Amino acid sequence: MDPAYAARYGELYRRHWWWRAREALVVAELRRLSLPRGRILDVGSGDGLFFEPLAQFGEPEGVEPDPAMLGPAPRHRQRIHAGPFETFEPGRRYSLILMLDVLEHLTAPDAFLRHGVALLEPGGRVVVTVPAFPVLWTNHDAVNRHVARYTRASLHRVIEQAGLCAERMVYFFHWLFFAKLAARAYQALARPSPRPPSVPPAPVNLVAWAVSRVEQLVHARRLVPFGSSLLAIARAP
Repeated sequence: MDPAYAARYGELYRRHWWWRAREALVVAELRRLSLPRGRILDVGSGDGLFFEPLAQFGEPEGVEPDPAMLGPAPRHRQRIHAGPFETFEPGRRYSLILMLDVLEHLTAPDAFLRHGVALLEPGGRVVVTVPAFPVLWTNHDAVNRHVARYTRASLHRVIEQAGLCAERMVYFFHWLFFAKLAARAYQALARPSPRPPSVPPAPVNLVAWAVSRVEQLVHARRLVPFGSSLLAIARAP
């Protein structure tokens, strides 16, 4: 991750409407699954920012390959493996693995997911979120060092190639799809320099969060065919 972005990630996660709304969506999906409590692995966990919400579903651990994301003294350091996920061999299995906005950084996401399958209990789940639709590529993707944006079809292929069975695939942040289209058009004309995001002014932050949450509640049982992000739940054999 861009060093300036990494330095501000903790504040963004705790305060920015996008991270707050994504967390709410993932928690709602986990509640819907009604999984028995077990071991949970958060891949790309940073310094454990999602651990407290995850504790209601089991015992969370993390893997974080980027030292800049861990900070000087992370609170949950004993439960976070600092290093590449591909070489992570904990000697135990997990009932749930999260890869939240991780796969878009990889050139071989299927191999990455296959390693996750090897760490799952039989019938365990993987929850994935990724940015959606290549047409929405903006400077934000460049700052985040993304390799790809996904559609349901392209993510489904990666999931199948990893040996998983996709159970649910839904787009979210539907309203942001149009905002990103506008941003892409503006950037094509004005060519501004990429820069890390910041927390918007409080009224804007609150409105964007509220719109996103209303969308999630209204479309909880619907498959809207577009959005700026995509969530998938897959099951191991």
